[in-house]
Amino acid sequence: MDLALIRTFLAVAETGSFVAASGRLFVTQSAVSLRVQRLEDSLGRTLFTRSKAGVLLTPAGTAFERYALSLLKLWEEARQQVAVPEGFGRALTIGAQYSLWPRLGFRWIDAMRAAAPDLALRAEIGMPDRLTRFLIEGVVQVALTYTPQARPGLTVAPLIEDELLLVASFPAAGPGDVRDAYVFMDWGPEFTQAHATDLPDLAASGLTLSLGALGADFLVNRRAAAYLPARAAQSHIEAGRLHLVPDAPVFPYPAWVVWRDDIEPDLAELAARTLRETAARADAAQDGVLEHLARLSEGAAVTVLGEG
Repeated sequence: MDLALIRTFLAVAETGSFVAASGRLFVTQSAVSLRVQRLEDSLGRTLFTRSKAGVLLTPAGTAFERYALSLLKLWEEARQQVAVPEGFGRALTIGAQYSLWPRLGFRWIDAMRAAAPDLALRAEIGMPDRLTRFLIEGVVQVALTYTPQARPGLTVAPLIEDELLLVASFPAAGPGDVRDAYVFMDWGPEFTQAHATDLPDLAASGLTLSLGALGADFLVNRRAAAYLPARAAQSHIEAGRLHLVPDAPVFPYPAWVVWRDDIEPDLAELAARTLRETAARADAAQDGVLEHLARLSEGAAVTVLGEG
């Protein structure tokens, strides 16, 4: 069985569109149509009902979907086990959004390697949709994300509550001092709404970036200010490359861990324990940054963006 056909079928089934599936798979729409046709020819059944509004699974398509997922999962398990390097007894693939790798994902890898020298690890990066697809297909067994998606066979659990803080590449006395250098970092609709309500003077930024924690690299190399996760900004603050902006509200931004339910129990326990320990240390470091902000604000209570 051609796995490209299986992945194409699943992409069309999830998006409900040949066009959307082509964008996800980085192939042309005609290639998607051809692959689906080849799969239907092989099975001798029509898998989708086509219409101007999109596509829907036929009863045969619905029945085939669970087999398609099982085929991909079995392939990924085989690929990962065969690829376990000599001298290692087991393997685990983890995924995370870019902003969750520094000071969390990388340190989790360190903790697992120290606790289980026989464990071979592989890391993947991606946005939430990609990580969810990887989880469903078995490409990764566990993922760290800000926007988890519930699916059968996956368990979502809270991990850590990041705090988005206003920082600048220059000392500032308050939010008003960064207006001409402000860059809007897009942290999602809830942040955008709270930001528009509580910081209207900063709402007219002419530059918007959807770079996550990578935005720190943008700030430190030019005169600029933006909201960044405390963890991502911490090392730059300690080095004097970035500065906390006093009296600026913070924004809670929870992160989650998503597990495949079929991870072998011993491996799941090891990964969960080391992740809890790593998250606890990250929480403690973040508390130090928040305490620093409170001192800079001269005793004024640190407010929460959207609750002012």
